[in-house]
Amino acid sequence: MMTSDTQRTIEAIWRIESAKLIAALARLVRDVGLAEDLAQDALVIALERWPKTGVPDKPGAWLMATAKHRAIDRIRRNVTLERKHEELGRELVIQQEMTEADFDAALDTTLADDVGDDLLRLIFMACHPVLSTEARVALTLRLLGGLTTDEIARAFLVSEATVAQRIVRAKRTLAEARVPFEVPRGADRDMRLSSVLEVIYLIFNEGYAATAGESWVRPTLCEDALRLGRILAELVSSESDVHGLVALMEIQASRLRARVGPAGDPILLLDQNHARWDQLLIRRGLAALERANATALGSALGPYALQAATPGDVLAEIYSGPKAELRPIHDKLLAAIEKFGAFEIAPKKNYVSLRRKKQFAMISPATKTRVEVGINVKGLKPTARLIEMPAGGMCQYKVNVTAVGEVDKELIAWIRQAYDNAV
Repeated sequence: MMTSDTQRTIEAIWRIESAKLIAALARLVRDVGLAEDLAQDALVIALERWPKTGVPDKPGAWLMATAKHRAIDRIRRNVTLERKHEELGRELVIQQEMTEADFDAALDTTLADDVGDDLLRLIFMACHPVLSTEARVALTLRLLGGLTTDEIARAFLVSEATVAQRIVRAKRTLAEARVPFEVPRGADRDMRLSSVLEVIYLIFNEGYAATAGESWVRPTLCEDALRLGRILAELVSSESDVHGLVALMEIQASRLRARVGPAGDPILLLDQNHARWDQLLIRRGLAALERANATALGSALGPYALQAATPGDVLAEIYSGPKAELRPIHDKLLAAIEKFGAFEIAPKKNYVSLRRKKQFAMISPATKTRVEVGINVKGLKPTARLIEMPAGGMCQYKVNVTAVGEVDKELIAWIRQAYDNAV
């Protein structure tokens, strides 16, 4: 009978090893769905054997060896008349890469030399633009985060069947599109890396500012995104945008414990207990920001690094002295806009400019008691609250905000429309 300690140990090993295991198997069988099935088979065998025999000294190597044996067994068992040549060809490829005579050497090579490349290939495949955003998120958490379908469903407050369907369809789409198990190069690499960063940040944002459910934050999702970001930063250490994203997540995550009160109510930045901020995460975030600067090689920082570096300094400059009581309004605005996705905060002398590819909004303390929110989007119907500005000005509409409660669904909907059009 399995003890709770053994079960926790196996679960921890799986979280650590599963992504490397699936990545290495996907390189061998060239099918990410089959690779995950083989990895799951190895896990089932481990759950049956390890409680009796004990956890092996090298659990990752044990899982890999078991999964590779299962790969060969499955191919031999599933050969049919219709697929005979295809399956036999796949078996020959696997056996060429891993003969029984040099099995241990092949294992060592797979687990050591190629693991970084394999993981990077798996990350790019799971976040491929051919998949919908929801499918990319689900597949990334499943293959790279080691989460079960039930855990993903609970994290995003959807049914387990919905998540399972997304994952199955994602694997089928990758197979039908013949997406190669490789790291993209050239201009395609930049676009694909942007997709990877978007998926990781979406996962983090859902934990940092939940879009559904009663809980304001979901720390476990933030932890999963941070882990993926740190792995990616190690694999592509020369990419400034990757370090910028890690910096942003580390710095934002440092405030998680202080963002929610005992009753689950959100606590605005100005009212937070700074003693509850995680100083280790802050230091890690600042170190990542330094790496983002160093690897930018003189170029402008990307949107994630700008978000990590700018808000504190801008707020300190704009909302100081007698205008400090306006900070909660500004904080709530930014917290709401954060849910939209990545954007750039461009500091100005007397206001904050919010940009996507072009400015979509601006926030400025107009008086000691009023914040002006400028919105750049055409076609809105002016109301008593939404004031149309003269042509040629900095913004097309303006909304005056004098209390936190006025940062409501209507205002956020207008800003969201501006954000969506700022492409």
